[in-house]
Amino acid sequence: MDDYRRYALYYTPPQGEFADFGTSWLGWDAARGMPVAQPVLPGLDLAALTAEPRKYGFHATLKAPFRLVEGARADELADAVAALAAQLQPLTLDGLELTRIGAFLALTPTGDTGALNALAARVVEELDPFRAPMNEAERARRNPDRLTPRQRTLLDLWGYPYVFEEFRFHMTLTGALDADTLDAVTAQLAPRLAVVPRPFTLDALSLMGEDASGRVHLIRRMAL
Repeated sequence: MDDYRRYALYYTPPQGEFADFGTSWLGWDAARGMPVAQPVLPGLDLAALTAEPRKYGFHATLKAPFRLVEGARADELADAVAALAAQLQPLTLDGLELTRIGAFLALTPTGDTGALNALAARVVEELDPFRAPMNEAERARRNPDRLTPRQRTLLDLWGYPYVFEEFRFHMTLTGALDADTLDAVTAQLAPRLAVVPRPFTLDALSLMGEDASGRVHLIRRMAL
């Protein structure tokens, strides 16, 4: 477990048809650590359209990937995640819907997200002692010049700009696409979304590890 170069806290769905949909759509099964066949979409190159999110697998970010601070061990992080999960209660939301976020598609929650946002804030804050400070290269990859002043402050304080009031729970389904491709993918995605649970329950924290190639693996899914 100490061999991973970075760690993250995600929501990943439990085994079942929703998880199967996501792993097949993106082409990477983080739970088994292996690529999977993607569906064939007429007129679209799904492998190319999902190349960026594929390496992370089907998930929603709660605490973005980070290097362990000097002196910390992965098993200590896992123990801390387990202790936090034991303090948190499962959350039930109305459901998830297909949403355009800028130039990409994702599943986002419907209904009141206040409790969900509070849970994500606890994950960010309580596990931050395990995060090594960003180096200059890591900060540059976040394109700070494109962020708002508040997002740059959050980036410098917490290693990620989209936390606390900037947080938005989402399960990414594509990379950045042009408008016509967004329309085409949306049309072919819509009939596949019957597997999306309604209501939607967030019932676990998933500790993830990023390998040397940049692919993310599920280390352990810890029930709330």
